[in-house]
Amino acid sequence: MNRTPLTLALAAALAIPAGAALAEYPEGPVTFVVPWPPGDLEDVLTRMIAEDFQAAYGQPAAVLNRPGGGGGPFPGAVEVATAPADGSTIGSFVIGVPVVGPTIGIPELNPDPFVPVGIFLTYPFVMATSADAPYHTMQELAAYAQSNDVLLGHFGAQLTPTQVSFALAHEMGFAWGADAAYDALDCNTLASGDVDVINTTIQLIMPCLDQVTILASITGDRLALAPDAPTVAELAPDLNISLWNGLFVREGTPQEVIDRIAAVAQQTIASDRAQHFAAETGAQIYWMNAADSAAHIQADIATVGHISAMLAD
Repeated sequence: MNRTPLTLALAAALAIPAGAALAEYPEGPVTFVVPWPPGDLEDVLTRMIAEDFQAAYGQPAAVLNRPGGGGGPFPGAVEVATAPADGSTIGSFVIGVPVVGPTIGIPELNPDPFVPVGIFLTYPFVMATSADAPYHTMQELAAYAQSNDVLLGHFGAQLTPTQVSFALAHEMGFAWGADAAYDALDCNTLASGDVDVINTTIQLIMPCLDQVTILASITGDRLALAPDAPTVAELAPDLNISLWNGLFVREGTPQEVIDRIAAVAQQTIASDRAQHFAAETGAQIYWMNAADSAAHIQADIATVGHISAMLAD
């Protein structure tokens, strides 16, 4: 019998006797909950994982979109938090759910009811300006902003990359002249002159990369499409945080179940189609295991607290 690479990669996990939970999971349909509308990076990758999950385990696996905003109230997260702790409902969550969710007055999310399966995506956020701007680095921008208003466009003041942009300005000794949230931040935004710097994903400015300057990326590592642009963490190590997405289940879910979910997700992220998608969009995709993800979340909670205290001054 021919066996696919995914099946071969899962063989070890499937062959280990580990009790009823491992032997039976999944017993029925599995739902991956994405608290965002369809079509964004995390949605596409989660759908790939769901497809591979169904192929590997022979049970229906679907993606359910439950939009609710990056800063709460996270209806999709509440749905996962109140589902059985049996792996039948899996959350595909951004950083805000485990880091901010327990602090914003939602009973179902406090204390944090989730454990990570693994983190798999960093959104390729950048701070970009027109190539003809009178500054080409963050240091030059900081000097220019001492005597000139520099307008920042972003997707929302509470979004992690925006908070990092505010904090970086604070650390570099300047203030944005003004800032505003936009539904779209792309080549046209800069060309129109509505703002001077945009906080957006590199995916949205790919058509005009030769006409913009990437001042910094708000990512763990430098972006392949902008290798000369430093990360914010290189400029300010205490601001080492980015907007990521990972898979989560309810606390109390059997470890064998978590391992089975992770086995599929890790293979999906390593697949050619996922890597091709990353190259097309500029997304950073990888697999961070559950233990490393949990440690990463704790570090992010500390960084968010540091940023909040800094911006409250």
